[in-house]
Amino acid sequence: MRRADRLFRLVQILRRRKLCRARDLAEELEVSERTIYRDIRDLAASGVPVEGEAGVGYILRDGYDLPPLMFDADEIEALVVAARMVQSWTDPQMARAAGDALTKIEAVLPEKLRGLIGGVPIAVAEIAQEPIAISMPNLRRAIRDRSFIEIDYTDAKGDETKRRVRPLGMLFFGSTWLLACWCELRVAFRVFRADRIRNMDISTERFRPVPGQTLRDYLISEGIEGEILNGIGR
Repeated sequence: MRRADRLFRLVQILRRRKLCRARDLAEELEVSERTIYRDIRDLAASGVPVEGEAGVGYILRDGYDLPPLMFDADEIEALVVAARMVQSWTDPQMARAAGDALTKIEAVLPEKLRGLIGGVPIAVAEIAQEPIAISMPNLRRAIRDRSFIEIDYTDAKGDETKRRVRPLGMLFFGSTWLLACWCELRVAFRVFRADRIRNMDISTERFRPVPGQTLRDYLISEGIEGEILNGIGR
């Protein structure tokens, strides 16, 4: 979890409860108590009215709330176009999630900006893609959970192979979804076309990020830098 997301969740937890012990906050956020103490200190320094002390607990004074989300016209347009791309180029589950996200954004916008959500004059055409046999939502979940997977794969020559890989991320090029992995057989990065994966088994065994073997490392090795890397963890 990114630190910004953790701080947001920390404030939300404090808002819901009268008194929170550092131990309970650490368990819920899956971090150490030392991290909670540091986060509480940083929140207080930034003006969030957190009161309390170590060993006793923390409360958030009444009346405090996070500032509302504010977007300008260009940002709204970017969000709408991105959502339309997701709806046109991904699976039904992610398409529904994109629509739900826009609905939530629209709900918090000032009334004068709400009309922009449905009025962006940019259309996104669907791209014909080869059918994908595996479940893309399950694959995304395996990536998020860092679960090893075993795949049955058919390459461009028709040769079949079975691989045990660490799924690192998905890449989209034109009409093709690719799975970037660290291959346990080749002990190297490998990229597989999603439409050529015939079967996928997700292991209960999970892997830890290894320096030099992450998605960021792969992208850098391929010369992909700049804005694309901003949202990729180290």
